[in-house]
Amino acid sequence: MKNRNHNLALLFLLISLNIFAQSPFGVNLAGAEFGSNIPGTFNSDYTYPTDSELDYYQSKNLNLIRLPFRWERIQPILNGSLDSNELMRIKSFLQLANNRNMKVIIDLHNYCRYKINDVYEIIGSNNLSVANITDLWTKLSLELKDEPNIWGYGIMNEPHDLLPSTPWFDIAQSIINGIRTNDQNTTIIVGGDSWSSAERWLTYSDNLKNLVDSSNNIVYEAHVYFDHDASGLYNDNYDNEGAYPNIGIDRVTPFVNWLNSNNLKGFIGEYGVPADDNRWLVVLDNFLNHLKQNCINGTYWAGGPWWGNYILSIEPNNNVDKPQMSILQNHITTTNCSSLGINEIINSSEIHLYPNPFIDSIHIKGINDGTIIYIYDIKGRLITTKLLENSKIQNLNKLKSGIYIIKSNKQYIAKIIK
Repeated sequence: MKNRNHNLALLFLLISLNIFAQSPFGVNLAGAEFGSNIPGTFNSDYTYPTDSELDYYQSKNLNLIRLPFRWERIQPILNGSLDSNELMRIKSFLQLANNRNMKVIIDLHNYCRYKINDVYEIIGSNNLSVANITDLWTKLSLELKDEPNIWGYGIMNEPHDLLPSTPWFDIAQSIINGIRTNDQNTTIIVGGDSWSSAERWLTYSDNLKNLVDSSNNIVYEAHVYFDHDASGLYNDNYDNEGAYPNIGIDRVTPFVNWLNSNNLKGFIGEYGVPADDNRWLVVLDNFLNHLKQNCINGTYWAGGPWWGNYILSIEPNNNVDKPQMSILQNHITTTNCSSLGINEIINSSEIHLYPNPFIDSIHIKGINDGTIIYIYDIKGRLITTKLLENSKIQNLNKLKSGIYIIKSNKQYIAKIIK
C-alpha cells in the first residue's frame, strides 16, 4: 500500500505540473465589480458576464476567466453571513464556465478597502481589521472549495497605500491561514503591493516570498500596463506615452527575475492596450511572447458586457473582433514550457532517494552510476543536469530553496525539496 500511495502521489504531482506547464491565457470579464453605488442593485449598478460572452471567449480559446467581484456585495455586513443571492450569482457563473471546460479566478476587487457609510476604509483602520478580511475568505473558501473549475482564489486586487501598521504581507498571511482552515487544495493567488506593479515588485513586494502556505500552493500576481505612468488609462497617444516595442518586457522583467530567482510561480492578472495605433499591438505581442518564454500566463484587461467604448475593451462590436484579439489568439497557452508527462512514471518501489529535503547533495539508490539526472523547477523548466556518481549527485548548493523534480532516463520522476 505504501508503494502504491507513493506512485499515486507522484502521479498527482505530474498532473499538476502538466497543467501548469500548459497554463491557459484568458481574459478578465468585468461587471460584477462595477458601480459607485455600493452594494447597489444587480443589473442596474452592476452585472455578471453572460453565457453568450463565455461562448465568444471559448471560441477564441481564451479559456481562463478572471472574475472581479466586490467584498461589500458578497458580505454586506462585516463578519456577517455571505449574501445568498450574490453567492448564487458567483456559483452560477462558475457552472456556466465549467460547462464549457473553462477555468475561473475568483478576484476580490477591493484594493484592501471596504466602503462603510460612503467612506472607503483601509484594512488596518479602526473600522476595518485584518480579522474582517480573513473572516470573509474563511467563509468564502468553505462555500467554494468543491467547485471543480476554480483556477485560484485571487485574494485581493491591487493592494496599495496601506497603513504602515498593517502591511500587505501580514494581511495576505492571515487570509492564507484562514483559507487553509477549510480548503487545502485550491491555489491561492497573491497580488503584489503598490497596485501589484511588476515594475515595482522588488521595492514593494519582495517580502511576499516569505509567505507560508501549508499546502505550498501560491501563485504570485503582477499587473503591467504600458502607458507613461503604468496606470492603464492611456490618456495620450503612443509617442507621448513614451512607449516603445519592448516596454512591456522591460516593465515585467523585475517580476520575472524575482520568480526565477526564488523558484516561484507567477501570473499576470491584468495587461491591455488600446487599438488606435498598431504599434500598441506590437508591444502586446512582444510582451506576451516574453511571458510564454518564461512559462507565465495571464488574463487580458478586459472583456465584459458593460464596457461601451472603453479603449482597452475586447468585447466585439456587432460581432466584429477587436484588433487586440488577433494578438491574444496567438498566445493561448504557455506551450513552450517543458511538460513532464504522466506516461513517464514507472514502478519506483526499488528506488530510494535521501535526504529529502536536501542541502547540497542527494543519494539515489536503485539507479546505475553514470546515469544522467535531470532537475526541473516546478514550472517544468530544466534547471541543470548531473551525473550520478557513487549513488550521489552533488554540488546542488546553488539551487534556490524550493520544490524540484528529478528525472533519469526519462523514466523515473521524484519530488525533492530544498
